[in-house]
Amino acid sequence: MKNVLLICQKELKSYFASPIAYAVMAIFGLIFGWVFFNASRDFVRFSFQSQMTGGGGQMNVNEQIIRPLLGFAGTIALFLVPMITMRLFAEEKRMGTVELLLTSPVKDIEIILGKWLGAMLLYLCVLFMSMINIALLFAWGKPDLKPVLVAYLGLILQGGTLLAIGALISTMTKNQIIAGIATFFISLLLWLLSWFTAFDSSATAQVVNYLSIVTHFENFGKGVLDSKDVVFYISMIFFSLFLTSRSLESLRWRA
Repeated sequence: MKNVLLICQKELKSYFASPIAYAVMAIFGLIFGWVFFNASRDFVRFSFQSQMTGGGGQMNVNEQIIRPLLGFAGTIALFLVPMITMRLFAEEKRMGTVELLLTSPVKDIEIILGKWLGAMLLYLCVLFMSMINIALLFAWGKPDLKPVLVAYLGLILQGGTLLAIGALISTMTKNQIIAGIATFFISLLLWLLSWFTAFDSSATAQVVNYLSIVTHFENFGKGVLDSKDVVFYISMIFFSLFLTSRSLESLRWRA
């Protein structure tokens, strides 16, 4: 465990020693902040219009602001995760330090977990940018906290899955750009699987739809914690990290 934490700390420091961490956090913060401003403005406008016209419809902060915003945050992550993972192993291979890493007295699983946890911590820093905006809603309104916490758990599990996939792809090339592009397209494919099977009720379509990361985030977005969705994300993370260990093992033999 000590080795995992040391590698995690080293990885996190390397992110903040380069422009990557600041660029990812700034991009996410600006986009999310702009969408938050527009969503809040429209909510207030519709609320005033409803009062002026004597409408009896109840405006719900969770349903009309927070839920769409956190769903949008997951969409932004689709574009930002490749920027986080593309350097995990590809840079080590490009600089020729992967041989030193593989021949050090550290297990492959410790290397993988350390790097993945470092990427996860940066991803949590990115999500924290959205929490600043959401906190304003709690300061000025009365949204329900439980659905927000469940939605953030879904974002964390979804991000962890994409980061694990990105780590796997990063072990397959020494070019960071190729690793980033490949991670984006694989993530996009997993994102669009539910769209491809939206109007198909066959058994094959149901299996394909089950593999979509969007399908399993829907319950989290509604504030519903379903064990099958948690199991899916954890299984995907475990499977991706397992394949990453096999990929590293092949590098060790070739080295």
